[in-house]
Amino acid sequence: MSDAIKHECGIALLRLKKPLEFYKEKYGSAFYGIQKMYLLMEKQHNRGQDGAGFASIKLDVQPGERYISRVRSNDAQPIQDVFAQINDRINSEMALHPEYADNVDLQKANLPYIGELFIGHVRYGTFGKNNIESVHPFLRQNNWMHRNLIVAGNFNMTNVKELFDSLVELGQHPKEMADTVTVMEKIGHFLDEEVIDLYLECKNNGLNKRESSSVIAEKLDIAKILKRASRGWDGGYAMAGLLGHGDAFVLRDPAGIRPAYFHEDDEIVVVASERAVIQTVFNVAFEDVVELEPGNALIIKKDNTVSVKEINTPTVKKACSFERIYFSRGSDAEIYQERKNLGKLILPAVLDAINNDTDNTVFSYIPNTAETSFYGMVEAANDFLNQRKNQFILNNRKTLTKEGLEEILSVKIRTEKVAIKDAKLRTFITEDSSRDDLVAHVYDVTYGVIKPTDNLVIIDDSIVRGTTLKMSILKMMDRLHPKRIVVVSSAPQIRYPDCYGIDMAKLEGLIAFQAALALLKERNLYHIVDEVYTKCKEQENLPDAQLVNYVTKIYEPFTDTEISDKIAKLLKIESIKAEVKIIFQSIDKLHEACPKNLGDWYFTGDYPTPGGNRVVGRAFMNFYEGKNDRAY
Repeated sequence: MSDAIKHECGIALLRLKKPLEFYKEKYGSAFYGIQKMYLLMEKQHNRGQDGAGFASIKLDVQPGERYISRVRSNDAQPIQDVFAQINDRINSEMALHPEYADNVDLQKANLPYIGELFIGHVRYGTFGKNNIESVHPFLRQNNWMHRNLIVAGNFNMTNVKELFDSLVELGQHPKEMADTVTVMEKIGHFLDEEVIDLYLECKNNGLNKRESSSVIAEKLDIAKILKRASRGWDGGYAMAGLLGHGDAFVLRDPAGIRPAYFHEDDEIVVVASERAVIQTVFNVAFEDVVELEPGNALIIKKDNTVSVKEINTPTVKKACSFERIYFSRGSDAEIYQERKNLGKLILPAVLDAINNDTDNTVFSYIPNTAETSFYGMVEAANDFLNQRKNQFILNNRKTLTKEGLEEILSVKIRTEKVAIKDAKLRTFITEDSSRDDLVAHVYDVTYGVIKPTDNLVIIDDSIVRGTTLKMSILKMMDRLHPKRIVVVSSAPQIRYPDCYGIDMAKLEGLIAFQAALALLKERNLYHIVDEVYTKCKEQENLPDAQLVNYVTKIYEPFTDTEISDKIAKLLKIESIKAEVKIIFQSIDKLHEACPKNLGDWYFTGDYPTPGGNRVVGRAFMNFYEGKNDRAY
């Protein structure tokens, strides 16, 4: 993606089902769980590089022995920093106590971070907060083992104020109005209630407090707690949690917006945000990794009982399509094919833009995530060329010579790596004109591969703000002197803000929105902007369920092509000599390419939860009123 956007988070949960001695004998180390957690987090570093955190729980320890360890980092390389801290701590203890070396019992009793239950998190800070207090996992401590709660998630709630107010109604005094705090305290409150209810039941049965502890651990109803806690949540989430005595859970939102996958065998239960991560780290087959269904929770009890239970009634599944287009690693078998299909399906529009002149066209891509879509586009281009060759041969079969046939068969689709990203280039000068010149050099080009008669087709996975296109890519591509630059987005036009975890909170930053406004002004239709504002303002205090996304009215007067053409004009600066065209994927082709991930609210405004309509309305009002505020 040429436009940098912060997005998503990654979760990892691991439960070792055997005693630690088993892993020492089979894999050579009782630190097997820590090693696997490092891999699970490192293989998801694409999902967050602002912070990382890790926590572990030891099962069945004696009173007085530490059983929870946690480490978090907002270092420049947070995953490496987290595990460097873990490694340093363990090594220093081992150096002081050589007797721990081959004694798993002593290691478990005395070394931090070793254990049977682990949770990890990698994070992007969508609110610009990157202090250590904002880094997951979060810990809610209590002297009762059952009431210790560790939570990490990939989520964003649209109704944080309502959740905050509900905690105040329960008599709590939350330390801040943030979805991480409110979610944690909501779960914690109902966990406390469940533990107290079970204790009173034990007391009525004649058990003392110490005797009650094991009974509470056995009877604790995680599904009941999650049902009560998540009532009223509006957002996308994959929430993972550990309880101090050894229970664990992962809960997914009813629309399946945020992803979660798991694998279970006789040695482990593992959960991650991406299927391919589990496949790689544990060397298991595609079919052995299961998607956690929307509205369901994977519940792992301390006694190794594993179950999947419906917590909230699933709605229409609207799994995030950006997962497939960009966010997830492309090593997943389904995602790889879907990204290729995105490239294949957009080729007809590309051919229209170049008048079917593949002979005088060079195909390329924006590094690095658009590479797979590029392969699909080129495959489709080769199919087109082969059909053209076949038809020519059939039409001229009576007069075609050997030399003529060889000439026809020698024609190939021309592909080059034209754009090269200088990832380490830093724009350290803040003065605007100087900084703009530096930004222009974020991408470099390969010289000598483009002729003045050529079209240059270059595919990106998506175009959000268009800033990098305008300030860097188009300027650098124009240095090659093509007659036409065709920028292809494998995703549709991004027209609406996201509110479920991706950092796209402001409408005015979206180039498609800017294009629509420009067209409204040109065609004397700007009164629609005033009308949309009035409608948004009128419903400002209505319940979420009654809200309508009136911002769709901004785009209604125009075809997709009209908006694409206006985007091209907005992004083409005066110094660019080549003709510039911009092509976007259509919604129906997106759904055809990614049939299991139909969450398309950024493109269509069809939000999967009522809170989405509130967010888009607020974003529009902020734009109209000139407020530089986030919509959620």
